[in-house]
Amino acid sequence: MSQTSLPSVRPSELGKPIYVGSVQHLYAVPGRDDLMVCETTNAGSVFDVGSIFDIPGSDVARATFRHALYTRMGKPETWAKVRDAIVADPDLPAYFKEDIQKGPLETMLREGAKTHHVGMLDGDTGVIATEGMPAKPSTYNVVRRFPIMKPVQKTFLGTYVYDYAMFHQAGTYVIPLESIVRFGITGGSSVLKKYGSLTDSGKRAYEAELGLTKPMQAWQFLEKPIFDLTSKHEPEDRNVSKQEALLMSGLEAEAFVSVIKMTILGAWAVRQLLDEIGLLLWDIKWEFAVDNGDFYYVDTIDTDSFRATSFLETDGKKLVLHYNKQAMRDYYKIVHADWFNGVNEAKKEANKSGVPFKQVLKEGQAAGKWPNTPVVDPEFLGLQAKKMDLIRQHVLGGGDTAKVKAALKDVGVAEVEFYRARGLFDEYAKANAVA
Repeated sequence: MSQTSLPSVRPSELGKPIYVGSVQHLYAVPGRDDLMVCETTNAGSVFDVGSIFDIPGSDVARATFRHALYTRMGKPETWAKVRDAIVADPDLPAYFKEDIQKGPLETMLREGAKTHHVGMLDGDTGVIATEGMPAKPSTYNVVRRFPIMKPVQKTFLGTYVYDYAMFHQAGTYVIPLESIVRFGITGGSSVLKKYGSLTDSGKRAYEAELGLTKPMQAWQFLEKPIFDLTSKHEPEDRNVSKQEALLMSGLEAEAFVSVIKMTILGAWAVRQLLDEIGLLLWDIKWEFAVDNGDFYYVDTIDTDSFRATSFLETDGKKLVLHYNKQAMRDYYKIVHADWFNGVNEAKKEANKSGVPFKQVLKEGQAAGKWPNTPVVDPEFLGLQAKKMDLIRQHVLGGGDTAKVKAALKDVGVAEVEFYRARGLFDEYAKANAVA
């Protein structure tokens, strides 16, 4: 899409949003059905409760990260670095190196990757910056708009199934799957929880499904990245096998494999970016759209979309420092354990009654059954804002990576001291110490 074909869209001219989410609002572009504006907010959401905290400055930081990363992904040199990193990795099996370089990577080395991202709006003029940052960075990114179809629920002998036939008949749509790439296994990951609930034979089968060569352990990096897939437009996201995902996608097998390779390659691009500032990427999620045989990276991408950490050795322990939403989850679990327990009790009641979880929680809180949602300590929110801002500085490029790396470590240490000063160090260590 050429710059000359793009409209100027002042934020004040956008009107009412067509969608209001917990952390993002979407707007139509006047006169352009093929475009959409995404507004990021300061709001944060955990445990499916909705927006319950605000991180100052995170709106611009998120929008900037998305704009800068997607812009990078459109350039062939980004993928040349990815290829070189894959070739140089001594732990990757030779067959994996050979296979991952075939198909999408060959195209991206010539043309860059296709994404739905168009650019960022200038906060004053409304001009869409497709290269570099606008004179006044904003919270508004412009993206290409793809049709979203949802599977139809069909009754089936007293239960139900989902009909994905429409995806096999369409040429342009958002693929109804979420793809998660894992370079390692974190302590609280869904795959580890599922693995722990299985029998020995079930574990072996699950290892084979994920492509593991040894038993799964927490905080373990893998010899090669693995991926798992979940449904996207059913009432609850659920893990699906590769075979089921292929049928749900509406794609032919070769095209489906291309999308999976793009998932892994996109994860590698982010991994390299974070590695430069001392952060370890454990996992990241992607969504894709298809347009008559061409595939596009779509949806949000920011620090809530992946798990990045570093390690800190202190008090005879090796602690995980979080640079993603896990830090907020830990805060509520440790500092406001009574509230967190109430949330879990409300979820159990909702599952039994069929009443929406948020409604059960709200009514229970009003009746004094569970604690009201607490206000987050401003000092803790300030630490999260600093993390986001430092990562934003790095992804923009041109800065001193050594200084950013050191500053990120300092913020992580300050977060540990936040807990220590409140007598909660042992609880933090229990949740984040690596055995």
